[in-house]
Amino acid sequence: MSKQIMPALFLGHGSPMNVLEENIYTQTWRKLGNTLPRPKAILAVSAHWYTRGTAVTALENPRTIHDFGGFPQALFDTHYPAPGSPELAQQVADTLAPVAVQLDREWGFDHGSWGVLIKMYPDADIPLVQLSVDGSKPPAYHFELGRKLAALREQGVMIVASGNVVHNLSQIRRQDEAAAWPWAGSFNQYVRDNLSWEGDVSQHPLVNFMQHEDAALSNPTPEHYLPLLYVLGARTPGESVSIPIDGIVMGSLSMLSVQVG
Repeated sequence: MSKQIMPALFLGHGSPMNVLEENIYTQTWRKLGNTLPRPKAILAVSAHWYTRGTAVTALENPRTIHDFGGFPQALFDTHYPAPGSPELAQQVADTLAPVAVQLDREWGFDHGSWGVLIKMYPDADIPLVQLSVDGSKPPAYHFELGRKLAALREQGVMIVASGNVVHNLSQIRRQDEAAAWPWAGSFNQYVRDNLSWEGDVSQHPLVNFMQHEDAALSNPTPEHYLPLLYVLGARTPGESVSIPIDGIVMGSLSMLSVQVG
């Protein structure tokens, strides 16, 4: 019997309020959890753990981090008590060698990870570790880490990266259904158009995303974009890429989700 290779996902997570709300995005996350092969464990890559150096959570029982403010108390009362996995954390560190990976015992699950996984796997019963995004490194570095992490997909580990390919909070239009800014729609389409690109990583349009004329306005800082590169890096040659859901909310937040495999 052929070995099951886990899909890899990038989910546009948007507002923390998606934890409490039901909409087309949260319904899509739930559908993915119900229809994809059930993973033995999950490796999350979240925009909200942006570090100098690379770290991975290595706790038995990581805490739920409420890394936001000004939201209803019900959101702060919500927890995601998924078990950690020091064993998987060590495996991630070994897989990424010679990159030095810190086994972290202080962080936990921030809303970039648990905010989407609480919809996919509400029982919080799948072992979960979270990998940080090293903000001191160029985009190609994150793509190459994804390439290394691809090996985990063959061992029952699902990679779930989370961010937003357009993320400009200073340009938000407060109505969810507000029209997308033209620059936001343009950059979002550029990402869509290049998801299946194959070739030398140094030439990859999505690694070199800052070459796009609307990239700087769409991503004033890169931390919400970079998790996508882990998923694209983890793709094997010729592997299918699909878009479970797309949309731009509040004018400047892309909810584009990408599935590899």
